[in-house]
Amino acid sequence: MTERRPYPSDLSDARWALVEPTLTAWRRERTERALAFGRPPEHELRDLLDAILYVDRTGIPWRYLPHDYPPWETVYAYFVRWQKEGVFEQLNGLLRRLVRATEGRDPQPTACIIDSQSVKTSTNVPIAGQGIDVGKKIVGRKRNIVIPGLPHRQAADLRWGVSPRGRWSVSPRPLVSFAPGLVSFGCRRRSAAA
Repeated sequence: MTERRPYPSDLSDARWALVEPTLTAWRRERTERALAFGRPPEHELRDLLDAILYVDRTGIPWRYLPHDYPPWETVYAYFVRWQKEGVFEQLNGLLRRLVRATEGRDPQPTACIIDSQSVKTSTNVPIAGQGIDVGKKIVGRKRNIVIPGLPHRQAADLRWGVSPRGRWSVSPRPLVSFAPGLVSFGCRRRSAAA
């Protein structure tokens, strides 16, 4: 692909260095399974991921992808393959472990907080896509969230709104978003004035 001016949604070189081994291993594995026939890939993995991030960031339809990215059909096909084969989950897991390690925490969470919410749906939503929350008497959908928890003592302080270092808000905040609907969550620190 010819050199183009980067978009704000494009990966930096440092971020690409983090995810490149995972994507290269995925491509190598698919090439080995292809039995040495067919066309070799003609688009760079970085350009494909940048295009997916552009669609995620701007919210545009796939067909409106700018022409300096690979064709939208190719980008969408890679997005679907990566989603089905769990590549985005691997990338989110990798980045979650890196963030936890830089914070001095165990790379794998040992506790989590599970919450759910019932959401009313529009009357245009088909019945098959809805459910009923009998306890709240709501017809709609239920969405769930799992947040990595804090150690027991901090969790007890958090419940009472007390923390030696300031107040904590356990609210979902995207750390990294790789594709629509695939977001990692964490805890956000509030300022002492809040």
